[in-house]
Amino acid sequence: MHLFTSSREKRLWFYTFIVLIGILSTLFIGRPIIDIFSDQNVQAVIFIIVMLLVGVTMVMHGLKLKPGKIEIAIWFGFAAIYLMVFLRLGLAERSHLMEYSVLAIFIHMALLEREHTKKNSMNPALLAFLITLIIGVLDECIQIFLPGRVFDPNDMLFNGLAAFMAIGVRLVLQFIRNKMRQSKSFNSQEQ
Repeated sequence: MHLFTSSREKRLWFYTFIVLIGILSTLFIGRPIIDIFSDQNVQAVIFIIVMLLVGVTMVMHGLKLKPGKIEIAIWFGFAAIYLMVFLRLGLAERSHLMEYSVLAIFIHMALLEREHTKKNSMNPALLAFLITLIIGVLDECIQIFLPGRVFDPNDMLFNGLAAFMAIGVRLVLQFIRNKMRQSKSFNSQEQ
């Protein structure tokens, strides 16, 4: 029995592992990096770059087909919501939302690939959310034992919110795309 159902799934899990290592490495190197980039202007530039990269990741995950006008409008709405959430949070919470959004997307893509090649009984979106949430809880629990780090249950909520938002965007777009396809096929059958 093979662990992976395809070479693409294997690659996606590898990418997920790399993202996870990046997140967990911040447990140990997070404070020194913040100290190096303590200038507010530098932090603002880094934040904007990361936001753009997360946005591109989400768009690439959510759009498999050429988007219509409605889908583009929906993406702008999602971007506005994400931006407002990010603007209202401190740097630590923003980083949680960005990191765990990307992690959830990669987990979801790997699970979608697994479902595509081998039918599973569990919903890939729900499973991706749960896996990401568990990783976020473990990430926070590890901080109990690390000097200079603080266990904060709110961070677990931010991790879960990030996973929910990232996967939710994909699900909403998929739902709308399916409804539009049904509507087009229904309209073409009437004619």
